[in-house]
Order: sequence, then C-alpha cells, then structure tokens
Amino acid sequence: MSFQAYLDNIEDKTGITPREFVDLATAKGFGPGAKAGEIVAWLADDYGLGRGHAMALVHVITKGPKIAAKHVGTAGAHSDVSDELWLDGKATNPASA
Repeated sequence: MSFQAYLDNIEDKTGITPREFVDLATAKGFGPGAKAGEIVAWLADDYGLGRGHAMALVHVITKGPKIAAKHVGTAGAHSDVSDELWLDGKATNPASA
C-alpha cells in the first residue's frame, strides 16, 4: 500500500483528513520532535487506528508531507506518484482525477 493510500484509508475510517489530524495533533502538543509512541497511543485510543496507519500519521505530524524520493514511481505496491503527500482530503487530490 502506498503512503498516500494509508492516509486515504485513515480518512475513510475516521472522516478526518490528514491535515485535520495535523491540526488536532498540534492542539495536543504533538509536532516535530514528538515521540512516535505517544502519538500512536493517542491515535489508537481516540480513533481506533492500528500501528501502520498511525505511523503514517506520525510521519506527517512530525516531519510534514514530504516523503523520500525512493518511494516515487517505483513498480512495487508501496509506490507513490509524488514525494509530496496530499493532506487535504482524497476527494480534492488532483493526482486521483
């Protein structure tokens, strides 16, 4: 599953876009430098997210929407179309149009 697909699945499950999760995390005091375990626990407790999905959000919350170029345009199942993740909701993602 691509990184973007993880984020899209989180939105399907929770109704919350990745950008909204970043805002929620910021309000709770999470951001760059926050411990992954604390964020994962919050996401599991409050939103029922498993570790894989939570870790995708940990990346976005602590490092922003950029991902390594090695994941872009590869032939595998984990390939993304861009090194910039779309955080504003899958319905508005120009890459899926």
